[in-house]
Amino acid sequence: MTSGLWELVLKGVWTTVQLLVLSALLATAVAFAVGIARTHRLWIVRFLAGFYTEVFRGTSALVMIFWVFFVLPVAFGWQLVPLWAGTLALGLTYGAYGTEIVRGALNAVDPAQQEGGVALSFTPWQRMRLILLPQAVPEMIPSFCNLLIELLKGTALVSVMGMGDLTFSANLVRLALQQSAEIYTYILLIYFVIAFTLTRLMRGLEKRLKAGIGKAPASTESKRVRTVGVGGGVS
Repeated sequence: MTSGLWELVLKGVWTTVQLLVLSALLATAVAFAVGIARTHRLWIVRFLAGFYTEVFRGTSALVMIFWVFFVLPVAFGWQLVPLWAGTLALGLTYGAYGTEIVRGALNAVDPAQQEGGVALSFTPWQRMRLILLPQAVPEMIPSFCNLLIELLKGTALVSVMGMGDLTFSANLVRLALQQSAEIYTYILLIYFVIAFTLTRLMRGLEKRLKAGIGKAPASTESKRVRTVGVGGGVS
């Protein structure tokens, strides 16, 4: 490929990274807000949080992008630029999946921890902030890592808006060169490199968070189990 075509691809990479970061931030905020709401003591709060989760989890991300970009301006007069339209659609959609990760991790914390907070006269927010979240968040990281990779692949959907992301740029290069195999092989490798980098970063974050609460990472724990024999002896 010529330098001009490579520049087009690199611009697409930058657009994809921007979209990934912005939509991941929105999805994380939504996941924690709605996920915590799903554990609320008031049934109306749990109902509204559950309704949001089921609606956005049960609709197509592609259709949601179409709706935000094409229907929203007609219905409400709000025309969003493609970057923000894609961020809103992907963030709300993948945030709905994240709510179940948050809810499940919070419910997995030992109830005795919650009871200890009650005994110390902590408010519900103090129990959530000081007891539940510090123990639940490290357990969320592997699932959030998978969701982040899915979000990365989902960013390719914004090409339907004519947004110059990596997939859209690759299609333009393919039309210019008439070489599908070469360009799409490059694009596959670029997506893989981004996904691999995200995976390593999330694993590092998981180790850091677990070390902060005195828990060894899963790999270390399994290694220790294998070295301990019957009766507590070391093999």
